[in-house]
Amino acid sequence: MTDAEQPATIRLEVARYRPEQDSEPVFQGYDVPLMDDWAVLDGLAYVKDRLDGSLSFRWSCRMGICGSCGMNVNGEPRLTCGSFLAEYGDGPIRIEPLKGFPVIRDLVVDIDDFLDKLSSVRPWLIREGEEPPLTAEYAQTPEQLDAYKQYSMCVNCMLCYSACPVYVLDPDFLGPAAIALAQRYNLDSRDMGDRFDVLNLDEAVWGCVFVGDCTRVCPKHVDPAEAIQRYKLTAALRSVLPWSRR
Repeated sequence: MTDAEQPATIRLEVARYRPEQDSEPVFQGYDVPLMDDWAVLDGLAYVKDRLDGSLSFRWSCRMGICGSCGMNVNGEPRLTCGSFLAEYGDGPIRIEPLKGFPVIRDLVVDIDDFLDKLSSVRPWLIREGEEPPLTAEYAQTPEQLDAYKQYSMCVNCMLCYSACPVYVLDPDFLGPAAIALAQRYNLDSRDMGDRFDVLNLDEAVWGCVFVGDCTRVCPKHVDPAEAIQRYKLTAALRSVLPWSRR
């Protein structure tokens, strides 16, 4: 095969961190086939399958639904299953773990803090005075569904956390996805809960400086920045009208 017949390749510069041998992350280069229909995730899979089986990263559905393949691609938080090699010209493409999270190995980050933040907003329908099992139906109008549907589209990919300058500097910040999730239930006509104690804090909505990068990088157009600003208004009104809960 002549040089002209050689398949085109693109170089991936992948952050490697193996705690048993590395004191800090290092970058390792791999050349992978440059296919028009290959996502960055396909390139990483090629590396693991053909070039270096020790590479560690998370993935599951490959369809932008599970949210598990989020990484920093050329400095931008992206779902690697939805970022295509052809988008990056001749390369190289630098792939790193999401910022703001402890790195376990290579591109795998520790998500325990993120999960704790999600659970802290009580992300379930709260029905006061009712004990499970709940057998009654609570019908909603299309307008009632539309009130919270946008915030229900989150896939917990954590891209918004990696893009958020507040969370990267202050890990105690509740963060965009958790606040948007709280709003998903606050605006649900079936919910009777009160999340004011979790959201009306300096480490929650008042910690947000409204840069808006969380919304910009969200692959599902959830708009967590809007969710935060809306609850700031709710919290401010409640300080004047304390009996108002929504």
